[in-house]
Amino acid sequence: MNTDSLLLTLIAILLPPVAVFLHRGLGRDLLINLLACLLFFVPGILHALWVVHRKHP
Repeated sequence: MNTDSLLLTLIAILLPPVAVFLHRGLGRDLLINLLACLLFFVPGILHALWVVHRKHP
C-alpha cells in the first residue's frame, strides 16, 4: 500500500465524499456516496473505501 492509498483510506474514513471526489471526481460515485452519507454515515464510509480500493478500468 503506497502513501497515496493510505492517505485516501484515512480520508475515506473521516470524510467519505471528499475521498470519492479526490479519487473519481464529479460523477455517479460521488452522488451515490453523498446519498449514502446523508442516510447513514457508515454506508458512506464503506462505499468510499470500496471506491478508493477497487480496480477500475
